[in-house]
Amino acid sequence: MKDNHLKILFYILACILLAGMLFVSRDAGISGDEKVHYEHSEKVYDYFMSMGKDQDAINTPETHLQYYGQLPDNIAAFFIHWFEIEDIYGFRHLFSAFLGWLAIFVSALFARWLKGYWTAIITLILFAVSPRFMGHAQNNLKDIPFALAYIAGVFYILKLTYINFKSETFFTIPLLVASIALSIGIRAGGIILLFYLVLAAFLCFMIDLANKKKILWKKLKRTILLVFIISLSSYLVGILLWPYALQNPFVNPWKSAILMTNFTTSIQQLFEGKFFWSEYHPWYYLPKYMLITIPVIVFLGLASFIVFSKKIIEPRLKFIYYFLFFTFLFPVLLVIILGSNLYGAWRHFIFVYPVLVILASVGLYELFLRMNKTMWKAIVVAGLVILVQHPFSFMIKSHPYYYLYYNQFVGGLKGAYGSYETDYYYATLKSGAEWLKTQLKEDDINDRVVVGSNFPVDWYFRDMENIDFVYFRYNERNEKAWDYALIGNSYIDPIHLNNGTFPPEGTIHEILVDEVPVSVVVKKKNNLAAEASGAYDMGDYNTAELLYKKAVVDYQQDEYLYYKLGKCLNLLNQNEDALSYIGQSIAINPTYEPSLFLLGTINKEKGDLVEAKNILKK
Repeated sequence: MKDNHLKILFYILACILLAGMLFVSRDAGISGDEKVHYEHSEKVYDYFMSMGKDQDAINTPETHLQYYGQLPDNIAAFFIHWFEIEDIYGFRHLFSAFLGWLAIFVSALFARWLKGYWTAIITLILFAVSPRFMGHAQNNLKDIPFALAYIAGVFYILKLTYINFKSETFFTIPLLVASIALSIGIRAGGIILLFYLVLAAFLCFMIDLANKKKILWKKLKRTILLVFIISLSSYLVGILLWPYALQNPFVNPWKSAILMTNFTTSIQQLFEGKFFWSEYHPWYYLPKYMLITIPVIVFLGLASFIVFSKKIIEPRLKFIYYFLFFTFLFPVLLVIILGSNLYGAWRHFIFVYPVLVILASVGLYELFLRMNKTMWKAIVVAGLVILVQHPFSFMIKSHPYYYLYYNQFVGGLKGAYGSYETDYYYATLKSGAEWLKTQLKEDDINDRVVVGSNFPVDWYFRDMENIDFVYFRYNERNEKAWDYALIGNSYIDPIHLNNGTFPPEGTIHEILVDEVPVSVVVKKKNNLAAEASGAYDMGDYNTAELLYKKAVVDYQQDEYLYYKLGKCLNLLNQNEDALSYIGQSIAINPTYEPSLFLLGTINKEKGDLVEAKNILKK
């Protein structure tokens, strides 16, 4: 096919992909972080509309969002106000999908620059069958735009390097400034692109010095000036909509970068069938998650790139390919070495994925070129189609919850269930909310209904005035008064996922993906535990004990209720009876920390220090 025809095909496919991504985003659920980021963007909007008088955006002790630039969220908030958009999350999801498409498009242009339009087309295809990336592109206005900024920044740094930092380049420099500004404006870690820019300039100088055996002072001065102008302008533009950074532009962004590198909030994560606190996960947490969730065809492309690397990496392209590899390996190795606090699989590292896809695309194209005979080419194409089928069929069957994808290495989502996190972003609760709304309307229920959840779902019921919402932690679900509940299976002990105690008692509907329940709708059997909790908080432990005993008749798989019963009896100095209920709690969940702690404490009070020590160590 002629190059001109390939160019037309490329742009047609890119437009089709854009239309598809925008369309799919309309079905996206609200993501796990989205509500707090949207609420913070409202504070940022108020900050600027009040000319800095409203200080809520720089006083966020609970969310710590003052340390995030979250530029795309803030831009979305301005558009929402300017155009009086009512479907707030629908607009945010459209915006996210567009930025995700831009990340794909820039990656494809990068691939075309390296190896031509065929490679660019392969890049589009690989992204289109990358469920994790496409899933996050629906509703993640933090990690997806950062991926766009990162790959665009690397692309334009390398383009600038390739032309020896000539300032007369019309498009490259402003696009590079915009890319670095976007990265810094999203999160302080975007400063890494400034480091890459300085590093690229330094390496170019050293290569010139090695080749020409002398310093080209005119070129050196021009390069230093250009790097300084790009760095300063992108830095200042990047913090324009970041209130905290504007308080002290040359100190606060760096403070934020240091704080985010040592993020202290610990979250329990399911990994390899065990619960880990996120700062204590194994060192291979990140690479393992990438290995089992990235489509196998991408790994085949990377393997092909390595096998044919001598042919691919021509002398004139050595610097570009080595630098590209560095931009993937450096951040990944850095967090492994530092033992950084990671959670939510590898969503915080989506920004390196475009680099992998570009290298894989080059590798697949080279693999096809190396097949001299038509028969071998046909075999390669057939093999690629077979590999594409697994992620593509998952996306079709599991629409729109693409980000739950696991590859063949662990037997898909069904094989990963109970061993790795599934709906950690609570996106599937939208399906549960839609089902419950339909049921309530069909049953003609107009009385006041309380819907509980382990994630804020009130937005889904905004058109139903008779619905109230209450939030609960999963283990403490029965301690709150509600009529129906939407429960996502995130942050749930794997014991429940593997022994059949999830879905919980009272489940009336399951949202299944790859034949496993990722979220459920529950109908409350009784609210006795909520009454017991009220009595407990008032110090009326006798009443609380009686109510908890009645509550567990309907909830015999709830370890928390048995724990609270044991706690009531412990506070009433009835430790022998308390031990019986604590034992039932631990029988349901042998790793349940509150029950273990109470058991250890009672043994300590009884003077059995050896047993207490063993239990408390556990």
